[in-house]
Amino acid sequence: MCRRWLIWLVLGPGLGLPGGIPAPLDASWQAQAAPRNPQLNAEDELSPGQIQRAQEPDRAAPGTPSPKKTAPKRSPEPSKVVACSGAFAKDSDHEKLAAAFNPENIDFTDIDSGDGRTVKASVLFPSDPKRRLEVWWRDQAARSGIYLIDIGGQSTWAGPKGVRLGLPLAGLEKLNGKPFKLKGFNADGVAIVSGWQKGAFDQLPGDCALQVSLRPDLKSPAAARSAVANDQQEFTSSDAVVRASRPTISEILIGY
Repeated sequence: MCRRWLIWLVLGPGLGLPGGIPAPLDASWQAQAAPRNPQLNAEDELSPGQIQRAQEPDRAAPGTPSPKKTAPKRSPEPSKVVACSGAFAKDSDHEKLAAAFNPENIDFTDIDSGDGRTVKASVLFPSDPKRRLEVWWRDQAARSGIYLIDIGGQSTWAGPKGVRLGLPLAGLEKLNGKPFKLKGFNADGVAIVSGWQKGAFDQLPGDCALQVSLRPDLKSPAAARSAVANDQQEFTSSDAVVRASRPTISEILIGY
């Protein structure tokens, strides 16, 4: 996170006992004692073994595959999308996040603010880089009132309208519905979107605001990267020189 705190200010998760069970009768005694059916010949009578097999459950024929066991259905995991409503609404709090994503998946801990300070924040899935999500509060003591939501690092969370890390410039422009403004790359190689030009990201619900950082493709032409390496200059996403640096989203901030 590159000075995200300052950037945001500027730009706005029987029977009984065994002994009581009688011993089984001898099979030969049973056969002799059992009354014979006068209508049957000796050859037609069933032996004790045949009777036992007849009483056993049906067995599948050799080679018949056993029926597949159906795995128990699991409850679906909550969607990994930050919306400007529900558990991520402006008036949300730590308890609402815990209820939505299970208490064992959230921690309230110190977070580096990027300017040498630390802040207390709620972190969803803190031990899983791909599911990690930071939620900062206006009232840290009460852990309430969302101030900022940070999608960074290797997180696979998506923001409003499906914006996600690694999305290329053209993809971000498409989601916005039109070109947007951005500052040139700073000394850390980060470009900040400075204006959505009344595009889709300027019309998010619930007083929700989106801030996006981008980094150039290090395999892009060095001349192209150098041409936009000036954070005091503003560019348009449709500028050829910006597109030539092939930037992708490196961090997403959602705030109120």
